[in-house]
Amino acid sequence: MSMHMKHLFLLVFAIATSGCAGLNLELHNASVQKPSNVALYFSVETSDGLPVPGLKAESFRIYEDDRLISPFESKQTILNPEVAVVHYIVLLLDLSGSITESGSLPALISAAGAFAERVTKSHQMAVHGFDGGAKLIPVVNFTSRPKVILNGLKRLSHHKTKDPSTNLNGAVVEATKVLGRQMAKSTLPLRFGTLVVFTDGTDRAHRVPEDAMHQTLDEADVNVFVIGLGGEIDEQQLSDLGRTGFVKTAELSSVGEAFDQVAAQIEAAGHKFYLLSYCSPSRAGTHLLKIEAVTSELSGSLEHAFNANGFGPGCDPSRTPRFSVGRIRIK
Repeated sequence: MSMHMKHLFLLVFAIATSGCAGLNLELHNASVQKPSNVALYFSVETSDGLPVPGLKAESFRIYEDDRLISPFESKQTILNPEVAVVHYIVLLLDLSGSITESGSLPALISAAGAFAERVTKSHQMAVHGFDGGAKLIPVVNFTSRPKVILNGLKRLSHHKTKDPSTNLNGAVVEATKVLGRQMAKSTLPLRFGTLVVFTDGTDRAHRVPEDAMHQTLDEADVNVFVIGLGGEIDEQQLSDLGRTGFVKTAELSSVGEAFDQVAAQIEAAGHKFYLLSYCSPSRAGTHLLKIEAVTSELSGSLEHAFNANGFGPGCDPSRTPRFSVGRIRIK
């Protein structure tokens, strides 16, 4: 293999961003299949990290080996990501004594229900609770039906805590395992796993060390949001736990707003991802693909190398891509 070919192969899944141009494109997965289908799943953000939603197929320019490909030749199209992508959420609720015995449950149930109604439009969601015990408290299994979740949450109205302590670290570990098992079952290759944790305190049970909890999250590679309520929380610890986002609310009356903030972050992050498919004119060899996103004010690009050996006519860009299995962080 020539040095040029080796260089191209090393560029697979490489990212090229133009910071001064204002848009950052990050490649998350790529599919190349005969007859000449190429598809990329990537995110588009501003240089400030804000998601860029609503781009159309014509917002992208496709280059192979620095030569612009006509949209009429490439038949470039934006595919519905549901053909290859699935989103799972585990909502983990603190049901320790400080919540269940303080009259806080109705407000929590209402806030969690409104959250479920928003995110289940594009996610499958499960709900579990925790107290001081070693095991999670199952509430609702994975579903995209908000009514099922609302009914499950309503049943918590009469919940009596068996162990008033708080096994926060252990619950995060167990909920991460639940999320991982569900993601492993998926028949779709691209999988988002998100853990949303609500708590009004810190870990009191000491069943699982904090560093062991973080190691579990490191290995799981999932998104983690945390909502902390009241004055007993350790903000630094919860901020470290909430790797994707942390929202603090001082009063129970504003817990609904905190859930809304997390829901908005999840929704916004989902809008920055694009599944772009096109028909390559190449028929052999390895080529450097460049995708450039262009708006009225901003632009940015990414690069990816692919092999076109055996390519030929008859490409349908709407064909379902064959991505490798992977977990995706919304960051």
